[in-house]
Amino acid sequence: MSSVEHQAVAATVTGAQIQKVGFRAMIQKEAIIYNLAGFARNNTDGTVSVTLQGDRNGIDQLVAAMKAGSTKSSKNNAVAVVPAQLDPDLKTFTVFNWTSTTRNITTPYNLVFPLRPNDNQISPHEAKAIWNNIAENTLKGDDLAKFKQHLNDDSERIASASPEHEMSVPIT
Repeated sequence: MSSVEHQAVAATVTGAQIQKVGFRAMIQKEAIIYNLAGFARNNTDGTVSVTLQGDRNGIDQLVAAMKAGSTKSSKNNAVAVVPAQLDPDLKTFTVFNWTSTTRNITTPYNLVFPLRPNDNQISPHEAKAIWNNIAENTLKGDDLAKFKQHLNDDSERIASASPEHEMSVPIT
C-alpha cells in the first residue's frame, strides 16, 4: 500500500437506526471492495465511529455508502468526517465487537479484514464472499453453526427466487 496517494479520515455516523442492523458489516464490506484500512465500532450514545485510510476515491465512496445506509439501517445518515493521521503500519479493517441480531449471535467478535497486496477495486459479490469467509474463520461453536445456517437459508432463498427458464423450440 503506497502512502503517497493515500489519506486517512475519522468519521462519526449518526442515524435513527445504525446499530444492530448490519450497518458495520456493510461498512466492512465496502472497505473490502475499496481495500481500505481502519475500523468501525458502535458507541454507547448510538453513533458509530469509523476510521478509514487508503485511496481518496474509495474513502469518498464509503462515506457516501454510510450516508445512504444499509438495507436494514436508517437512510440519509449524518456522517461527520475529519482528517486523521495516516498510519502506514495499519494493514487491516476491523469491525469491533460484532454481533448479529438476525442470527442470534450475542457473543461479540472482532472481524478483521487483512488488506490485499494491491488496491484494485473488487465487486460487491467478491467482497461479500471475503466477508463471509472472515466471519466463518472467526466465529466459534454454536455461533459458527448459526452463521452457516443463515448462509444456507440465504442460498436457498436466492435459489427459490430464481425462476427456472425453460426454452421451447418449435419443431419445423
